[in-house]
Amino acid sequence: MAAHHYQLFDPLFPPAAADAMVRLCERFGRYGMYSQEASPAEIGEGLAQRHDAVLNFIKSGGRFGRQEPLQTLAARTNYFREEYAYGQTAKIAGIEPFLHFAGFVEAARAVHGRPLIEPAIVYANILVPGQELAVHTDVPEFRGANRKRFPQWLMVVMHHSHLFDAWRLPIVTGVAWFSACRGGEFAFYPHGADGAPVALPATRNSAILLDTDSVFHGVDRVFCAGELAPLRPGMHLVFDGDARWSLRDGAAVVARYDWDELRFSVSWKAYCFADAAERDAWRGHTADLHLDTILDTLVADLRARGRLAGERPAPTALALQLIEEYIHFPPPLAAAPA
Repeated sequence: MAAHHYQLFDPLFPPAAADAMVRLCERFGRYGMYSQEASPAEIGEGLAQRHDAVLNFIKSGGRFGRQEPLQTLAARTNYFREEYAYGQTAKIAGIEPFLHFAGFVEAARAVHGRPLIEPAIVYANILVPGQELAVHTDVPEFRGANRKRFPQWLMVVMHHSHLFDAWRLPIVTGVAWFSACRGGEFAFYPHGADGAPVALPATRNSAILLDTDSVFHGVDRVFCAGELAPLRPGMHLVFDGDARWSLRDGAAVVARYDWDELRFSVSWKAYCFADAAERDAWRGHTADLHLDTILDTLVADLRARGRLAGERPAPTALALQLIEEYIHFPPPLAAAPA
């Protein structure tokens, strides 16, 4: 399999600009958990939004095949996230240079071979000691089908099936690191799920740009000298000043961290269009997909593959079958690092 294109940036910004990103993170001040919420859609009701990645993480034990109780695995992957910009709207002053960074825009053109780049979103991820990010591919988008309308796992199934490529909106992602924690390597699979992974240190003021909708990737465990904090949904990570953070359950402080214990990254996503006509078709909702069409197409393909006979399964059973059929994760490595 041909390697997926990616580009590294090291350093990403001049030192003062990198410092400004850290100060911006501090000014934002409060970060909620990226909890897995049940999908309200009629297909796969009750499943987590990223049920595909959750199920694989539980089965495999993560990239290194660690076996731990379900509650512990859930806490390790329920990290902290907030948006800094959406579209052309900045949600905090000072994010504009990152949103419109020319280096990302130029590199994005090479990933999909499309010259028209439209920045779409900037968000921050913060992992506390002992957390990691399960191997996954990001949530793609199609004309008429996106994460706001349909379950995220369904978007991932659609992309991995390659049945909806004509409707896909190619997206490119830049991931930049601005903290100096131990561990937390960015592990990705540029040669596909069966290829060898690359573990990239999350070096402060560096970045990678690639198609994360297609390339499996995750975050290795952030160094933890003691026990993982008793994380549970609904907690927040709060900046307390003087390079200190606190993990809070309501008003109660559960744990405290120094800056250099946390893994802070900022992600940049942009749409990539071949030309203005393609962009206008997306904006004008020309030939949008609908849920009935998506499911009928997938079910017909299951039948053609000999995986389905007789009546269509109930919605949740069908959802689980689609995940199993189309999303093939990298196998775990033989052993965890010491």
